[in-house]
Amino acid sequence: MQLIDIGVNLTNPSFAGKHHDLLERAEAAGVRQMLVTGTSIEGSEAALELCLQLDESAQRLFSTAGVHPHDASSWTAASGRTLRALLEQPRVRAVGECGLDFNRDLSPRPQQEKVLEEHLMLAVELQRPVFLHERDASERLLQILRHYRDRLPAAVVHCFTGERDALFGYLDLDLHIGITGWICDERRGTHLHPLMNSIPRGRLMLESDAPYLLPRTLRPKPKNGRNEPAYLPEVLREVALHRNESLEDVAAHTSDCARAFFGLPELA
Repeated sequence: MQLIDIGVNLTNPSFAGKHHDLLERAEAAGVRQMLVTGTSIEGSEAALELCLQLDESAQRLFSTAGVHPHDASSWTAASGRTLRALLEQPRVRAVGECGLDFNRDLSPRPQQEKVLEEHLMLAVELQRPVFLHERDASERLLQILRHYRDRLPAAVVHCFTGERDALFGYLDLDLHIGITGWICDERRGTHLHPLMNSIPRGRLMLESDAPYLLPRTLRPKPKNGRNEPAYLPEVLREVALHRNESLEDVAAHTSDCARAFFGLPELA
């Protein structure tokens, strides 16, 4: 089986000096390609640099470029110019992580919305897919996306953790859905189980969101408590269980979906 991890925070300090071993473990687990998430201007630059350093063949590592809603207050005109330049680089395959977070509200909501629209306008102009973040803000996110959706090539709600109404709202806009280890959490993720069959083939992708969201079903658990792409098969197993599909089938159609969404090369 070949898996694609559409969201891994390789620039996180907890991974410093550990990248080569991490990639070897991911390869051994069948995770062949990854998207390194950019969550700030500096982080997006670092994500691209990691891809260039760790994968000279341009086959395994790609990145996104954007400003997370937590950091929306840092946005300036210069941010837009830098982001545009990053998105013109071949390894950068999507606009984001961008979106709305009304759970923690680390940036004022009007500023979050302004910065999200800056990302969406750039995605329309450059015809790039969008990597979206949403927490407790599905209704407002849908309102904003409706103004842009017809002009966007594609968009994925990464790390989907919402309820049925939010899911169907996103699917009605022809959005893709990213599922993480949240689905493996018996305390807060069980509401996702009956929703898995509602996500059409070709719209579902898998992600670790490492180093966050270590699957709670994983045995044995790493002593450091840190998630990594090598644990993505645990998310695969949970998704396959609740879709009543084989591991091989889910691995194949989610990877085909990710490859098409991000324009990734086929691997031998």
